[in-house]
Amino acid sequence: MDEDNKIVAEPRESFGKGAARKIRAADKIPAVLYGHGTDPRHLTLPGHEVALLIRKANAVLDLQIGGKSQLALVKDVQKDPVRQLIEHIDLVVIKRGEKVQVEVPVHVEGEPASGTIADLDAVTLLLEVEATHIPENITLSVEGLEDGTKVLANEVELPKGATLISDPETLVINVHVPQKVDLGEETAEGEEAEGEVSEAEGAVEEAATEGESAE
Repeated sequence: MDEDNKIVAEPRESFGKGAARKIRAADKIPAVLYGHGTDPRHLTLPGHEVALLIRKANAVLDLQIGGKSQLALVKDVQKDPVRQLIEHIDLVVIKRGEKVQVEVPVHVEGEPASGTIADLDAVTLLLEVEATHIPENITLSVEGLEDGTKVLANEVELPKGATLISDPETLVINVHVPQKVDLGEETAEGEEAEGEVSEAEGAVEEAATEGESAE
């Protein structure tokens, strides 16, 4: 465990929207800690320190609660949709040596064969890993892969000690030649449609003129 992950957490006894607003106004974050058959514990975390730590997925915090240490996995972060400020964090109790299941981001590196593109179909894979050794991402090279190449989850090299939980047949990478759009045909179709509109407008104007003459 990284020493920088140590966070002093304060037990929280006031609840409701008003109390939460006061906590956030003091640059702190309301949180709840649960798991391992324990009763949920409502906490207040230091805002700036925690915001830096949870930039990476599946952050593990070493919570210092009343002088005692408790490891916790960041399970869910709720943010204000407009201001993107952290409103609440859900934490799960973990223990050293135990296995946890987490969604780990897939990071693509390299360039596929000339003229092709590599689509990332699965942005994360569900892995079972040791709680205190959760990988930041899964690195997958697409260097030189040819058109038609498909990489499935069971073909991805996983970080040491990780076990794949996602469906082994999950499509992760699809390499293909991008579809070409014939601008000439589109232009011709556009001009044809424009001509039809002009003819229709002309017919309407002509009918209107005839109506005026009849009057």
